[in-house]
This record gives sequence, structure tokens and C-alpha cells, in this order.
Amino acid sequence: MIVYHGSYTKIDRIDFLKCRPYRDFGRGFYVTKIREQAQYWAERKGILNKTDAYVNEYEFVEAAFDNWELNVRRFDGYSESWLDFIVLNSDSTGLVPAHDYDIIEGPVADDDVAQRIDDYLDGAVTKSAFLKELKFRHPTHQICFCTHRSLQALKPLTLLPRQKIDLEIVKALIANLSLSEEQAIDLYFSSKTYQQLSEVSTENWQDVYNRLKQEFMKNRRSAFS
Repeated sequence: MIVYHGSYTKIDRIDFLKCRPYRDFGRGFYVTKIREQAQYWAERKGILNKTDAYVNEYEFVEAAFDNWELNVRRFDGYSESWLDFIVLNSDSTGLVPAHDYDIIEGPVADDDVAQRIDDYLDGAVTKSAFLKELKFRHPTHQICFCTHRSLQALKPLTLLPRQKIDLEIVKALIANLSLSEEQAIDLYFSSKTYQQLSEVSTENWQDVYNRLKQEFMKNRRSAFS
């Protein structure tokens, strides 16, 4: 499935620290299969940041929904369970996730829906009346990637330099440490080396890998070959 992320810039690296909390499904990287929806958000963000709109394109490996060892939640449409989940995330402090899902799929709570959610929370509209309103909404769609592990199911149609580095390092960790892909991803993306890399790195992946080795040498001297 081809999916899109509307932004004001080309995204070289997905950084969860730059993802806003309090979103529909919490902090995460959001994409949609509806290009027009991504284009709308891109234009909106472009105006706010005084830049051109940019739609980033990815291929989503749909097998991640069922065949990968990921914690997945999917909402088929606007429903009571969807509404309860949106409210759960809006009540979160943003510092601690309100859930432990890797990937979440469902419809969008746009500005109009968000306003009605506030009305519902204030008691101005009942849950049943609100859900009836939602039946007449235009179709919307979003997938939220909440963990680094889940991002492995999201493949840029064109790999940028930084993404090529990430891919090569994960492959090297698997080969040199006999790790599973899941373990290699967790090891690399939780490292200080990864966090300290520049937004657009000019290093080759071997240099970054050597820095990663130095980081872990103190505690795992015999781990790297």
C-alpha cells in the first residue's frame, strides 16, 4: 500500500521527539492512504511554516498488521471504541504514552470532529448523538507508527542518505551480533549514537557503526566483531 505524509519539508529521518503528543492516537508518525488528505495537511503546514507543501511517499508493508510481532489496533470506522480511544489519548500527559500499541489505524478526528469531542466531554452532546453525526462524515484515514520497530514496515519510495545509513547499520548488527531484526532495531534506535547524529548526516554508515561499537564496548567488549 502506498501511503503519504503531508509536511512542509522532505523528511530524511523520522524523529519521534518531533512528533506532537495529544494527537488522535498519541505521539507517533502519521500517514494516510488518501493522497488528497496528505496534500491538504501539507498545504496547511506549508502556510504555517511559510514554505512550500511537500507530500512524502512511502510503501507500507501491510503484512505488519497480521504477520509481524507487533501490537496493532485497527478501527474500521468512527465507533464508540474509536471515540473512547481518542479521548484516552487526549487525556494523556504526553510524557507517558496512553497505550502500548506499535501501529494504530483508523479515521481522523479533524478540527470539526475535535470540536464536537470537546462538546461531548463538556456534556453538550451525548455519545450516541455524536456517533450518529459521525456516520455522515466523509471517509478519512490514518495510520500511526508509534515505535521504531513499527517504522520497519514503512519503506520510503526513495531512500535518502540518512535512511540508507540506518538500514546498513541494522543489517550489520544482525550479521555481527546474530541478533533478530527486532533486537537490532531496538539496539540501534535506543543508542546514544543514533540520538546524537545530525539531522542530515554526511558520514558513511561504517563510521556511524564504529561509533556505535565504541558506545557499547564498555559493557559488551566481546559482542562486536
